[in-house]
Amino acid sequence: MKIITEPISLEELWLTREVGFEDMIKMVVDVEREILAVDAELHADLEALLLENDSRQFDIWGINIYPDKSDEDFIEFTALINIRPSQANRSMGVENPQIRDKIREICSRLLKR
Repeated sequence: MKIITEPISLEELWLTREVGFEDMIKMVVDVEREILAVDAELHADLEALLLENDSRQFDIWGINIYPDKSDEDFIEFTALINIRPSQANRSMGVENPQIRDKIREICSRLLKR
């Protein structure tokens, strides 16, 4: 597991990952600090890593990145940690379109394709 604060090649990230899912990398995004936690079996582990490093629960969202998919399918906004009735997010998906847009912007800046 690691925290990404500067742009990194998606290919480099894929080749150096420790958790070998066949077609994706799990990530958690801090939309306030604009950073990513990457490379774990569970989003909850990445969530804990960010919380230990001064992120706020309110600002972090789980996603999956599919490096070989098109722009439209590149990011999947689904994770158990996203279920937050207190933030009007009652499903595993990120329901707020502004938050999804912010996640896209952060991924576009930090993950070089």
